[in-house]
Amino acid sequence: MSMSLLRLSPLLLALALAACDDAPRFTQAEPGEALSGGQATVQRSDRNAFSLPSANLSPERRLDFAVGNSFFRSPWVIAPSTTTARDGLGPLFNTNACQNCHVRDGRGHPPEPGDSNAVSMLVRLSIPDQPYYAQVIERLGVVPEPVYGTQLQDMAVPGVAPEGKVRVSYDSQTVTFKDGHQVELRRPTLQITQLGYGPMHPDTRFSARIAPPMIGLGLLEAIAEADILANEDPDDRNHDGIRGRANRVWDDAQGKTVVGRFGWKAGQPNVNQQNVHAFAGDMGLTSTLLPKDDCTPAQVDCLAAPNGDGADGEKEVSDNLLRLVTFYTRNLGVPARRDVAAPQVLAGKNLFYQAGCQSCHTPQFTTAADAAEPELANQVIRPYSDLLLHDMGPGLSDERTEFAANGQDWRTPPLWGIGLSQTVSSDARFLHDGRARDLLEAVLWHGGEAQAARDQVLTFNAEQRAALLAFLNSL
Repeated sequence: MSMSLLRLSPLLLALALAACDDAPRFTQAEPGEALSGGQATVQRSDRNAFSLPSANLSPERRLDFAVGNSFFRSPWVIAPSTTTARDGLGPLFNTNACQNCHVRDGRGHPPEPGDSNAVSMLVRLSIPDQPYYAQVIERLGVVPEPVYGTQLQDMAVPGVAPEGKVRVSYDSQTVTFKDGHQVELRRPTLQITQLGYGPMHPDTRFSARIAPPMIGLGLLEAIAEADILANEDPDDRNHDGIRGRANRVWDDAQGKTVVGRFGWKAGQPNVNQQNVHAFAGDMGLTSTLLPKDDCTPAQVDCLAAPNGDGADGEKEVSDNLLRLVTFYTRNLGVPARRDVAAPQVLAGKNLFYQAGCQSCHTPQFTTAADAAEPELANQVIRPYSDLLLHDMGPGLSDERTEFAANGQDWRTPPLWGIGLSQTVSSDARFLHDGRARDLLEAVLWHGGEAQAARDQVLTFNAEQRAALLAFLNSL
């Protein structure tokens, strides 16, 4: 038995050895474990921990990062304007700056009950798939709501009506651990009010989505597609109850279907396209890939409103501006882990594996040699995600398909940096719609393929719960 294990207290020794026989037993930190983003890992754990460039960026490359950062943070204005580099906001939009949703490059939160200001949460819209919409589904992944499109935009420029307002209310339910400890969970209900263009389709599907953290996106993009697909197991060939599968989504630039890896349902294939769709949907900004304003045919005033496209055909988000923002979002560094060798953290890591959480939250990948940016290539990274879709059960279902994802399917979210989420923003919440106020609540909402892991966690006593949370908070 290793000396590091003997140095644990009797209680933590028991916790560390509690893992089942076929799970690893961790008695010390693994080599390089603290460097979640490989050589790109940043050494900061304060409120700005998510806003730093990859640690291995050269000074010259940091200049491009800084310029991209300025466009990410600064507000856009309504066209026409003398500020031609940042004009063209709307006509319909959710916010006027990327940073408003991704607070200090971190995660968002839903509005409080009674508040209609949903600035860091948006609502996706669609209607059920129909065979005659096959081409639309291939390109968009959904059938848009006929009048309101694929996203509710609750703000608009003067002379154009906003699409509506979002309110959230909650119902409570209590979950009880084996030792009697109780946790109150909250289930959100959306209410869309002040519809600006008449009633919606009666079968409209709604999906609330808080803004996810921005860290490590370039590293996730740099994972080889073959390495993601190697973890697929849709038929559960190994009989562990986990049936991960990749989403297959439309690549606008290539004009074909590829593996998805970004967004709550892995609905976007790469960082650049994720940014293009966010510019269009969230701020109403055109680009070469999406050259038209996000107005439906029923929104006549929206279609007639002025835009910020240049006289030479340049779009509101120029190709160069998009390049800089994409460089910035690819190179937001992942913070180093903390206390990786602490006995309580090691005990929690063993419990994480005992429950089987690593079956979806894959700890480690090595990025490809041909990454989009050289700093992101050949890095051993620890995102704790397989980037695959998993059935999370009816409790988390939004009843809305997105490409190959059904209502109960969600991409495994990366866990790196999660312990700093509320340090970066005290309002940060968890899960796709922000229903979970802390990490324990998030764990207890797991169902479907993760039901067995959740049930295992419910057997944990107070010391074990504290150890599991210490591990998660170290990530």
